[in-house]
Amino acid sequence: MLATKSLVSAPAETFDPSVRLRNHAAMSTRKSGRPAFSLDDVSKAIIEQLQQDGRRSYAAIGKVVGLSEAAVRQRVQRLIEGGVMQVVAVTDPLELGFARQAMVGVRVSGALEPVADAIATLDEVDYVVVTAGSYDLLVEVVCESDEHLLELISGRIRAIEGVAMTETFMYLQLRKQTYSWGVR
Repeated sequence: MLATKSLVSAPAETFDPSVRLRNHAAMSTRKSGRPAFSLDDVSKAIIEQLQQDGRRSYAAIGKVVGLSEAAVRQRVQRLIEGGVMQVVAVTDPLELGFARQAMVGVRVSGALEPVADAIATLDEVDYVVVTAGSYDLLVEVVCESDEHLLELISGRIRAIEGVAMTETFMYLQLRKQTYSWGVR
């Protein structure tokens, strides 16, 4: 994920781009305690429609999937409430005044979850994932400047108890970004 994401409120009939579908396998182990969500073919078709155009109206989706506008609205609401998808606007950080994006590899001493949770609370952080490999966590950050990035990493991330080491990978150019990987 290489872009700033923010939730968007939209009129009942439309959504703003883009729709992200979480990995179904991860649904059964969600931290929220919600049960795993089962997707039928109609829900998958609705998701595919929104991945193509997150602003597509419920009525237009209904025509494609064979449901009424109200039925599509209800299904979309259940998918959102169930944590299966979220509707977000994907922005270009450079256009919004954020000159620096970076991925930060973090090595942790001790338990990973408290460190991941602490890092996730930082406003500049838009992505935190626990990994297997050289780093325990990968953290995407969006900052206004190199000075802001330095303050974030040195002054706040490295100050979190349990952070043993960080390595920063500054983005030079975005070559591909997509959220339309379909459904299984």
